[in-house]
Amino acid sequence: MYPVVRSLLFRLEPETAHRVTLTALDAAHRLRLSGLLGDADSSGEPVEVMGLSFANRIGLAAGLDKNAEHLDALGALGFGFVEVGTTTPKPQSGNPRPRLFRLTGPQAIINRMGFNNTGVDQLVANVRKSRYRGIIGINIGKNLTTPVERAVDDYVTCLRKVHAAAHYVTVNISSPNTPGLRNLQFGEHLDGLLGALKEEAVRLDAEQGRHVPLAVKIAPDMTREEIALVARTLTDNEIDAVIATNTTVSRENVTGMPHAHEAGGLSGAPLFASSTAVVRELRRLLPTLPIIGAGGIDSGVRASEKCQAGADLVQLYTGFIYRGPELIGECIRATGNSSAASA
Repeated sequence: MYPVVRSLLFRLEPETAHRVTLTALDAAHRLRLSGLLGDADSSGEPVEVMGLSFANRIGLAAGLDKNAEHLDALGALGFGFVEVGTTTPKPQSGNPRPRLFRLTGPQAIINRMGFNNTGVDQLVANVRKSRYRGIIGINIGKNLTTPVERAVDDYVTCLRKVHAAAHYVTVNISSPNTPGLRNLQFGEHLDGLLGALKEEAVRLDAEQGRHVPLAVKIAPDMTREEIALVARTLTDNEIDAVIATNTTVSRENVTGMPHAHEAGGLSGAPLFASSTAVVRELRRLLPTLPIIGAGGIDSGVRASEKCQAGADLVQLYTGFIYRGPELIGECIRATGNSSAASA
């Protein structure tokens, strides 16, 4: 059924299709029809990662529900966890449209959204209003108008505001669509940012009597030496997990295709190999650190391969758009046996 729905949705401008889809999911959830939308298998084996109990290994990546407005409907599809955001201290409209492009041949997407969101206060209010009882990750970033040298202020502000509402918090330093943001992934920038966030997280944990893990989301466009530097900084700052990876600025696998020239981050099937290589290298360097694998997962086989490379959990995004809700159940079944993953 979903291929028919997708063919209709893909006749719409991408952002319009996104809005229509989420509105329809909300309506289906209110009518208790979510179970008819796919074959998500709720019998997936629970797994403990970051000290949290996940119903299964399959999550939704940040970016699809930026403002946590659709948590109930998305959670009802069978995800073991849902990550919302990226959110910033102040609302911002993001980059000018058009800023979202489909590459249907390779089942990919290019986006340059630019952290468009309604602000952290509204996101927290939406999380508190939702009835979703699964694991919720909240992805935080900086406002476009905040200079990179003051980025830590935005991240700490967001952390303070989301801490009580999140099961874990993701520090997004790897979007290619906010100028200068990826500079925060390296050297003194990264060490200073993570040090400040960890210090604040420890204080908030003690104040609220619960540990909220910190994860860091990194880019796929790094050399092995750069990955090693990031891994060392994650360890030095006692970060709880790493998400590998965000979108890529490379066009190596889509050169010459329609829209391939558009600026922004590429996601989907062409990203699978490079993002999985980062997962594999991180696992080699960090044998015990939880890894959430993201990038190019469009089948149960690829979800399993991501786990075999070293991921403890995986996240869907572009594959979910192209395959629909049935992909969730397929991936749950493929990763349900704990021996299929490296955890």
